Amino acid sequence: MRVLSLNVWGGTLHDELLDYLKAVDADAYCLQEVSRSHGSRSEWLTYRDGDVELNQRADLFGELRAALPGHDGYFCPTARGELHDGQGLQPQEFGLATFVRSTVPVIGSALEFVHGAFSPHSFGDHPRSRNAHAIRVFDYPTGKTLTVVQLHGLREEDGKSDSPTRDAQTDALVALIGRVAHPEDALVVCGDLNVLPDSRLFSTLGRLGLVDLVTTRGFTDTRTSHYRKGNRFADYLLVSTGTPVADFQVVEQPEVSDHRPLLLTVT
Repeated sequence: MRVLSLNVWGGTLHDELLDYLKAVDADAYCLQEVSRSHGSRSEWLTYRDGDVELNQRADLFGELRAALPGHDGYFCPTARGELHDGQGLQPQEFGLATFVRSTVPVIGSALEFVHGAFSPHSFGDHPRSRNAHAIRVFDYPTGKTLTVVQLHGLREEDGKSDSPTRDAQTDALVALIGRVAHPEDALVVCGDLNVLPDSRLFSTLGRLGLVDLVTTRGFTDTRTSHYRKGNRFADYLLVSTGTPVADFQVVEQPEVSDHRPLLLTVT
């Protein structure tokens, strides 16, 4: 089975992104920063937050669903806010999306907020709400079960260092994993975690038998040329001890976001 994790950057690199996702043909896509809008007047909306301005797709989830017709899609919003479309304000939801190949049965799932709660009227103040989505799937060819959990770690304005808020997020994540994963499962935890490689998150998840493949396999950069700040770590993918990893890549090309895709193959 192939699992892909990627922060899609709101679809900023729309054409390159959709072409890549179709070509990679993963069994499970774990995507962060996905937008959804109903009846938008424009295909593009502008997000503004202080001095940050970003053009993103109005309904990226709908476009992903059309691009991946052989997959079942799950949209997991954290908030609904208003963006600019050139004529006024347009409401848009924002969050995670998980796509699973239709021939792969989902036999367990859970969606929980690991920080804050759903914000229906604005994106809110930082650190904004975050959720995590867990799915448990059965692989017919091998007769094995796999639990995949994805999240977009909270962003704090003073950086990515450990904090009590991040510790509480990790505790909530561990509780979610415990509700879905079974002891015999292969387990994957992935996403744009927004932490540093020495974060306490890794030691906590290590007690569940999880090991990060980005740092332990010598990768030092999970960002693309579109990201022009320092500190090149953002995305991680952890697997449980004994998970049969056939291949793991931090994909440098093509560039489809300001984050690099993480691509795992398990047997």
